[in-house]
Amino acid sequence: MQNQQKKYRTRHREAIISYLQQHSEHSFSAYDVNEYMQENGIQVNLTTIYRNLDKLTESGAIMKYKTAEDECCRYQCVKPYAHCYEHIHMQCKVCGKILHLECSFMEEITKHLYEHHKFLLECGGSVLMGVCEECQIKVQDKP
Repeated sequence: MQNQQKKYRTRHREAIISYLQQHSEHSFSAYDVNEYMQENGIQVNLTTIYRNLDKLTESGAIMKYKTAEDECCRYQCVKPYAHCYEHIHMQCKVCGKILHLECSFMEEITKHLYEHHKFLLECGGSVLMGVCEECQIKVQDKP
């Protein structure tokens, strides 16, 4: 008999999944999840949070990447049928919102990178930083 890992949901995992559902449009860190747990009176250590995030990453429910600015691990939800491993992501530096670059440009850039630079693009965990349209408008509207 093979040793199969049990697939059950603990109270901590349920709380993490609740956090993911509420923050599906933004990237987050383990510390963000920990802060959410504390605010909701859920006693959990950071190691448990990391372990659950690693399991969710392995299952494909979330993506993990490191930021260039502080080399902190960030996570983002993978939406069903979003093909997040097939396109680049854009993140707003102001509000943290994640946008998906899901257009024909992806084929063009992938082809260009390989043909002109012999670089094979891997989109999983890719993030371009910038400012989203909503935040640009907010900045323009301020006196």
